[in-house]
Amino acid sequence: MTWLAESAILSHGWRRFLLLVAAGGVAGLSVPPLFLLPALFIALPVWVWCLDGAEKRRGLGALFGPAFGIGFAFGFGYFTVALHWIGAAFLQEGGWFVLLMVPAVLALAAVLALFWALASALAHHLWSAGPLRIVTLASLLAAAEFARGHLFSGFPFDLLGYALTANDEMAQLAAVVGVYGLTFLAALLAMTPALVWPADGRGLVRRLIPFFLALLAIAAQIGWGNWRLATTPVAARTDMRVRMVQPMITAHADWEIADPAEIMDRLISLSESRLTPTDPGLAAVTHLVWPESVFPFFLSRYPEGLARIARMLPDSTLLLTGAPREAIGPDGEPEPGNPGYNSILAIDGAGEVVMRYDKSHLVPIGEYLPFPEFFALFGIRQFVPGTSGWAPGDGRRLMTPPGTPPFLALVCYEAVFPGDIGDPARAEFILNVTNDAWYDGSIGPAQHAHHARLRAVETGLPLLRAANTGTSLVIDPLGRVTARLAEREVAVLDAVPAARLAGGTPFTRLWHWPFLAAIGVGLALGLWARLRERGRRGQIFQPCDDKT
Repeated sequence: MTWLAESAILSHGWRRFLLLVAAGGVAGLSVPPLFLLPALFIALPVWVWCLDGAEKRRGLGALFGPAFGIGFAFGFGYFTVALHWIGAAFLQEGGWFVLLMVPAVLALAAVLALFWALASALAHHLWSAGPLRIVTLASLLAAAEFARGHLFSGFPFDLLGYALTANDEMAQLAAVVGVYGLTFLAALLAMTPALVWPADGRGLVRRLIPFFLALLAIAAQIGWGNWRLATTPVAARTDMRVRMVQPMITAHADWEIADPAEIMDRLISLSESRLTPTDPGLAAVTHLVWPESVFPFFLSRYPEGLARIARMLPDSTLLLTGAPREAIGPDGEPEPGNPGYNSILAIDGAGEVVMRYDKSHLVPIGEYLPFPEFFALFGIRQFVPGTSGWAPGDGRRLMTPPGTPPFLALVCYEAVFPGDIGDPARAEFILNVTNDAWYDGSIGPAQHAHHARLRAVETGLPLLRAANTGTSLVIDPLGRVTARLAEREVAVLDAVPAARLAGGTPFTRLWHWPFLAAIGVGLALGLWARLRERGRRGQIFQPCDDKT
């Protein structure tokens, strides 16, 4: 490690850039579902050491100089590895889309790396020679991750904190500080080897103290999580019996070839299936759940679909389904210029849509096209086949259909936003419908599912996740998976959801304020260390008094 530390400190130019891209790529191995936490302890110190050796610049160079490039290179490597699975969507499309796969992944990694580049530049401006420099960098890196999750519609995939959620025990701390709080903790702990190497005259045992304290913190996290799991009672609901359908419908990729009758046959056949000879089927089900993208058509243009749903459903069963919703104006005609909504519909036994939720947090590029005039120059109108994209909903996620406990409705990628899924105090559970078929064969579906699972831990709400091609999950309010369907398994899953945790969690009461306070304290300590170091240098180089 001494060799690595000295090499990083002395590196510059393209050699430093390649070293940091490689280190960032190693750090990317810590994301779900890989969870190689030691990778962070190897990689993040390289960032610290490179900043130790970075040249100081003035003017704009202080912000966009070597330190900026150091953070950019590390972030570029991290996001390229962590989000490489996004390229699988281009393979699903085939044709000329395949040519865009590598450039698209690299372009996304480069854009996201800008957040880390700015954090690196600001950290270097407050840089000091002592141990508080890792507090400065960890604080600004965590702040950059918070910004990444909120600015420009937000993209909080693969926050560093997910590295500290590899099992049920470790994940419990998210109920207190959220994933952003875990991000600050992960960054700070993983940088401690930078305080051990290179040798600075102190004995090895003394230099190892911060690293051992980091390991002790992780052990305490696991121990506390184990205690919480063992002592927190979780009850089952008595008013719900849910059947989730995982149909693996792939016609969503091309609306022009979709056969509505065939799709309805598949959905109804699965929904009415009996799992055992004594299974009463839908007669014992209060809520039937179909995932996102099962309808590559508007139900408003296929009235027979609603009629068939009405014939299928018992009077006491409610269907909650992902569905595209056509925007209909007061005159009963489609609204001009409105492409429609990606929605969750509640349909009763009479075939009536009794409530709806329209997805409000759309996926950039995938569900709406920013800068449409620019893409039009290349003949690109939309990347989502069959539509002109989607219009955003009004953001009101709480659904209260008749005979149903209030719940938070999340469509697909909306489940990856910590602290931004609606008001958990008013809900009894979370329903997440999704379609991860675009990323089949990659780590994407498992990663997406893990992100959703942490929303249950943070809020203390059970979560039902219905996925078109998997993984469909039933999750209790402690984030434990109690039932599941595997990826690409065509089946149904019957479950009784758990009740919410009484009183919620510390995170639902305090939101991100403990995390933001920790960032403030970390920056204050960094500023204090920097000013103290400048004061000492001023004393050392103070001119001598000429009086004799």
